[in-house]
Amino acid sequence: MTVVRISNDSLALACGADEVAAAFDAAGCTVERVSSWGMHWLEPLAEIDGQGFGPLQPQDVAAVLSGQSAKAIGPIEQHPFIARQQRRTFVRAGKTRPLSLEDYAATGGWEGLRRARDIGSEAIVTEVTTSGLRGRGGAGFPTGIKWQTVARAQAAQKYIVCNADEGDSGTFADRMVMEGDPFLLIEGMAIAGLAVEAMRGYIYIRSEYPHAIATMEAAIRASADIVAPFVLEVRVGAGAYVCGEETSLLNSIEGKRGEVRAKPPLPALEGLFGKPTVVNNVLTLAAVPWLLAHGGAAYAEVGFSRSRGTMPIQIAGNVKHGGLFETGFGVTLGDLVDDIGGGTASGRPVRAVQVGGPLGAYHPPSDFHLPFDYEAFAAADGLIGHAGITVFDDSVDMSRQARFAMSFCAAESCGKCTPCRIGSTRGVELIDRISERKGRAPDRIETLPQMHNAPKVERTLGDEIALLEDLCETMKFGSLCALGGFTPYPVLSALHRFPEDFGITPVVEPAE
Repeated sequence: MTVVRISNDSLALACGADEVAAAFDAAGCTVERVSSWGMHWLEPLAEIDGQGFGPLQPQDVAAVLSGQSAKAIGPIEQHPFIARQQRRTFVRAGKTRPLSLEDYAATGGWEGLRRARDIGSEAIVTEVTTSGLRGRGGAGFPTGIKWQTVARAQAAQKYIVCNADEGDSGTFADRMVMEGDPFLLIEGMAIAGLAVEAMRGYIYIRSEYPHAIATMEAAIRASADIVAPFVLEVRVGAGAYVCGEETSLLNSIEGKRGEVRAKPPLPALEGLFGKPTVVNNVLTLAAVPWLLAHGGAAYAEVGFSRSRGTMPIQIAGNVKHGGLFETGFGVTLGDLVDDIGGGTASGRPVRAVQVGGPLGAYHPPSDFHLPFDYEAFAAADGLIGHAGITVFDDSVDMSRQARFAMSFCAAESCGKCTPCRIGSTRGVELIDRISERKGRAPDRIETLPQMHNAPKVERTLGDEIALLEDLCETMKFGSLCALGGFTPYPVLSALHRFPEDFGITPVVEPAE
């Protein structure tokens, strides 16, 4: 009997995977629902004996089974999008049934946990420190240092908290882990528990991920005996973007309003319920089982500069080949957009790429040489965040994108600090005044500050642009958390790198 493997991932379901699976079942095939390969432009994608077919509709099933399908893509593992990846976190993607303990164990599952139990707490922290693993949630803080701080803290109770409140536009890697390989996350959290001597953990999942919530809860029940005495519980968020910030998340778990806490004290010392707490995001914890199974030195062999290991990069927006691409740090932005992503889906030229979610900077094609690395993007007035990239073609209006960033911040602010709460609202008003050209009369000549790869511009400026820049500086350095602190990145990058969309004429230097 023909065995057909079809993803049970949320994106595949939204594209009609259930209907395609039902059609194969009606044709007498055995259908297995597996995790997603991450080639989202091909979903629903079916695999038969290693051969891929997609994107499929129910009416395509007969042609697939007769060997006459025009949607055959050949061996999936040899497809260029898959073959050039370095998969460690997503090594099982597309290959295993999400809730099958048998599949997980047969593909190296629990090996990291077994080794962690053998070597003990101090050695676990040493391995993680040696690996160079940094937080994959955006801040890039060294994981080993965070774990060491919690391990050394004196307390009768400690906690492991997984931040699965994935709210950035164009990001989906956390969801793919939870829906496709939930035991991997559980194993990573159990290892973290051993490292810092914490016996309880919480996974905080955004309410917009019902499929991930159900899968994680089922996986926790199925693996309870394996990770015992470590105990896990899912907590569901209530739709607040700011709860992606670790202290807001902790407040939410405690049943309080989701708003930012002032630091210090740090969560590593006084976190959940006032106890020492490790707070890591899904991708950080999901990297740990491979790291422990193979050793920190082996993990550190891949990467670029201070960014070690692999990063699951999420390619989205106006792009032909949207999906998840895991590779070592150092791949260039241009490779990700043009070579791997295939350029724009519209066929028009790329004008801007936002890297790092809705709070990330906009980068023009002149930045395509940048290596995907925390420090390289910071030097270019940007950030890689949760490694989501969103592509825009030349039809985009960058002044509207800047306005969206401010309005997003205004809508999602927790209200705790003035720069974020008031500044974002004033920012929307300023951008509207700039766009409508209804502000006070121009009163001076200025040169805009130079950002990395920004054109030189001069213009008779009204107060609005100067005020917007001052406002962004206040938000950047005065906000309590990254929501207000990072909103200036998309606003200023749009203003300085695409000034013509704000009515500013770039200065063309005379040819020598």
